Amino acid sequence: MNQDYITPNEWSIIEDGFDKGRVKSSESLFSLGNGAMGQRANFEETYTGETFQGSYIAGVYYPDKTRVGWWKNGYPEYFAKVLNAPNWIGIRILVNGEEFDLNTCTKVENYQRELNMKEGWHKRIFTATTPYGIELKVEAKRFLSLAHDELGVINFNIIPLNQSAEISFIPYIDAGITNQDSNWDDKFWEITNVQNEEKQAFIESHTNKTHYYVCTFMESKLLLDGNEIDVTAEKASTDKQASLQYTQQVEKGQSFSIQKYAGYVTSLNHEKNQLIDAAKQVLAEGIQLGYDALLKLQQEAWANIWAMSDITIEGDVKAQQGIRFNIFQLNQTYLGKDARLNIGPKGFTGEKYGGSTYWDTEAYCIPFYMATKDQEVARNLLTYRYKHLGKAIENAEKLGFTNGAALYPMVTMNGEESHNEWEITFEEIHRNGAIAFAIYNYHRFTGDYSYIPEMGMEVLIGIARFWQQRATFSTHKNKWVILGVTGPNEYENNVNNNWYTNYIAKWCMEYMLENLNILKQGFAADYARILEKTNIQDQELEQMKEICDAMYFPYSEEHGVYLQQDGFLDKEMIRVKDLDAKQRPINQHWSWDRILRSPYIKQADTLQGFYFFEDHFSETELEKHFDFYEPFTVHESSLSPCVHSIQAAKLNRMEQAYQFYLRTSRLDLDDYNKEVEEGCHITSMAGTWMSIVEGFGGMRVKDDQLHFSSKIPTQWDSYSFKVNFRNQILTVKVSKSGVDFKLKGAEQMQVMVNGESRMIQTETMSV
Repeated sequence: MNQDYITPNEWSIIEDGFDKGRVKSSESLFSLGNGAMGQRANFEETYTGETFQGSYIAGVYYPDKTRVGWWKNGYPEYFAKVLNAPNWIGIRILVNGEEFDLNTCTKVENYQRELNMKEGWHKRIFTATTPYGIELKVEAKRFLSLAHDELGVINFNIIPLNQSAEISFIPYIDAGITNQDSNWDDKFWEITNVQNEEKQAFIESHTNKTHYYVCTFMESKLLLDGNEIDVTAEKASTDKQASLQYTQQVEKGQSFSIQKYAGYVTSLNHEKNQLIDAAKQVLAEGIQLGYDALLKLQQEAWANIWAMSDITIEGDVKAQQGIRFNIFQLNQTYLGKDARLNIGPKGFTGEKYGGSTYWDTEAYCIPFYMATKDQEVARNLLTYRYKHLGKAIENAEKLGFTNGAALYPMVTMNGEESHNEWEITFEEIHRNGAIAFAIYNYHRFTGDYSYIPEMGMEVLIGIARFWQQRATFSTHKNKWVILGVTGPNEYENNVNNNWYTNYIAKWCMEYMLENLNILKQGFAADYARILEKTNIQDQELEQMKEICDAMYFPYSEEHGVYLQQDGFLDKEMIRVKDLDAKQRPINQHWSWDRILRSPYIKQADTLQGFYFFEDHFSETELEKHFDFYEPFTVHESSLSPCVHSIQAAKLNRMEQAYQFYLRTSRLDLDDYNKEVEEGCHITSMAGTWMSIVEGFGGMRVKDDQLHFSSKIPTQWDSYSFKVNFRNQILTVKVSKSGVDFKLKGAEQMQVMVNGESRMIQTETMSV
């Protein structure tokens, strides 16, 4: 059974009723972020029940030494981890001197938690009875400011309902934190200064090894019945924590509130010896604006984001809630403001995957950011990889490659490979292809070719050189083969001739050769500079052409399909529908040995190639491959349902496409994979957007034009989305009666709709 406690709502994620067993799941689902920092939705007050504390700062990480049974040549020395950062949300509450804790309360009623996605805030409301019989009404609301992204604000309000009480608010900042996923229990942080002042507190700390300097800060206001009051604080501090205690006698029915302003300033953006001054400046600006004005700025900032990125669905509240949750979390994680940053698979919602960059960014996230923001955001993501080219060449050198061959990492913070599972680190080399495909995809969508001569050509040459050296000539087959790999399906390790890997390797070399020729013909200065810098030789280029012309692709004449890899048909071909449901998900019930010997596919593998290179194959070929592979796919990767939804829609299998859409859009909300307490699947959320825009909307870019072959699930009355296509905003609304377009831009736009050309004016037009 999937979880089913989130109340359907178009604009909010809502939990009704307090259940200790789902606290950690809700901490993931109700997470907050503003691109610069983020946090799980931990309670502000003390909670002694099961919880997963998590606060994170974008770009701050630690190289946790790899832990393996035995070392292998070329093995990454560390696993880069986003760090659990100092906690600034904490507010201890004493009621008549006793700790307030929902875990020990005798009764918790009218509990509701809300994540308001339209305005970007999190709120809890409840009444609780303490072990000493005092009934309290609590409302706690917080947000991480988009307008002032080093600042977060909490408004915590308590009303004694059945008697007066002495209430103490003890806001604190705490740097004595650890990562749950530490390999060796290393000390990640060094605390250098704990400082308490009259109304403010600061903790200065820095990471070991990477030496990121951080100042965590706070300041509070106190209000009684909505009016600000001056309460003298009792200061307290330890070597890891700073707190200020405010105590007030509160009458029955009175409200006592604390407004806490807190956050981080770091050496990423400030001089490391001036962090307290920078923190004081942030606090001064925040306090001067005040809670209400900051909240209004938050509402306006999110309104601007939604104006471009929203997808509306009429007639299906759960589907609407799902897509907005995905879009909301993507924007909380990455806004494109800082080219030094990228997108971690868990974003700011948990520690799994180390918060590092994976191939998910290029394969799934770039289309979302290209279409919903300025193209510079997507260009920044490509620039991030260009800046890591030197490290990609070093990564390849560690594995024995030469001559500028580049292997981009599976997992990275700074360009250096930091994944610590050999079958991924050494063998899941298809990730190199996603980097090249993103360059192609960016040019195809934006029409901006400048990235390729400026940066991209060097990346493409490094990648092509890697594939050239990684291929082996088989005299037995009289073909070039690629041996010992792991494809996108991680339930198959160390296989030979994974079709997707071979196909994208061939494509990468051909795409590099094609663009090198374009530069030779029309970009003479760039061409000369690149030739001098890379020293690429005609002999290399000729061999690449030979490999492309004679690449081996495993194929079954019996089934009329490309085989996922050599030997795939040797397995016991039992379809997923014939598995015992109690054995699912298999990654939580089976040994790894059993999984590797099974035919089960974690995510799109051969079908990933059919998604990327759709124009290379007929619809009949897609249908044949879909019918062959999908029945063996267990969809135990978050990246799987979206690709299958897009392809099912293309094949006009709308009910199947809809079910895949629900699975991808509600993967975390309904906890399909039974792991949401570890964090949300941020990068796959971009695939949810793709499943509507590219799947149901049928949007493609061909020959510098947008093409649509739009369909609509029977469960929906209509849906709409916007795309920023070459600096013009096109709104697409699909209903059962047809497709409507609205265009905002300088000139008319020609689009193709179901194979027919339509000219869209800068006003509403029906087709």
